Amino acid sequence: MSTVDATIERAERVARRAPEQRARLSDTWWRHLVGIAAAVVSLFPVWFMASAAFNRDQSVSGTSFLPTHFTLQNFSQILHNTVVDQSSGSRVDAPYLRWLLNTMFVSISVAIFTVFLSALAAYAFSRFRFKGRRAGMLTLLLIQMFPSILLVVAIYLIILNVGSIFGFLGLNTFSALILVYLGGAMGVNTWLMKGFFDTVPSELDESARVDGATAGQIFWGVVMPLVTPVLAVVGLISFITVMNEFVIASAILQTTHHFTLPVGMHQFIDKQYGQRWGAFSAGALIAAIPAAALFMALQKYIVGGLTQGAVKG
Repeated sequence: MSTVDATIERAERVARRAPEQRARLSDTWWRHLVGIAAAVVSLFPVWFMASAAFNRDQSVSGTSFLPTHFTLQNFSQILHNTVVDQSSGSRVDAPYLRWLLNTMFVSISVAIFTVFLSALAAYAFSRFRFKGRRAGMLTLLLIQMFPSILLVVAIYLIILNVGSIFGFLGLNTFSALILVYLGGAMGVNTWLMKGFFDTVPSELDESARVDGATAGQIFWGVVMPLVTPVLAVVGLISFITVMNEFVIASAILQTTHHFTLPVGMHQFIDKQYGQRWGAFSAGALIAAIPAAALFMALQKYIVGGLTQGAVKG
């Protein structure tokens, strides 16, 4: 070993043994202040919702920072699929658990198909050079400029006419709803993934091709393991977006047992069930658990998937 190599190795050992110097609070106090303020602003609606969920008073005006009349009755009604109308005292069937299962099925399906199809499209745009490539990418970007609410009437008419030919793609079917969601999510997710695929060196593909790997083996065995962060980010964004979507679902789904959670939950504050803000808040808290759990499970991928995908376009 040469003297230079020995010196470098000794310096690396010293650096590994040296304790890291932590920033002093006097230098970073403003960061803590900004973080605390952001946390308070973000968690206040959640706390307000939790207070309403555990409060016996069903009105919005009666909700306070802390529940004035603590009760678990709102959660009991939700989980037993029955809501009591405060004005008349009658019980109304509200299949909350069915709505939650419908939402989970649609959200998971859309997330899986979005990740798969967007990865295929992004890999093609990133690695291949073909006629119409630039025009195709610009078209995907242009489509995303128009909000989906402008297309509700057109989507409804298309689903209505297609359903008369193919029943499984008609109104009040989950397959039609999933297909509509996929069409709206493909553009932005393909762009996000394409930027991340560009950060993966193409030399890896060439090395695998020299070793005799096929195109499918390169995609699944070489590239996909390296882009796991962006796959997790796209899946998480798709899942949460579909869970919160209301307009398109309310236009396509028509019967109570086919409702997704946003459409069904709207009934708790509509005239059908009366002003049941307590039950609504309890249902919203329960519905937040799957999204929060998925976010916590994938949080280590979020920063890397969003930042690295923005390096190249």
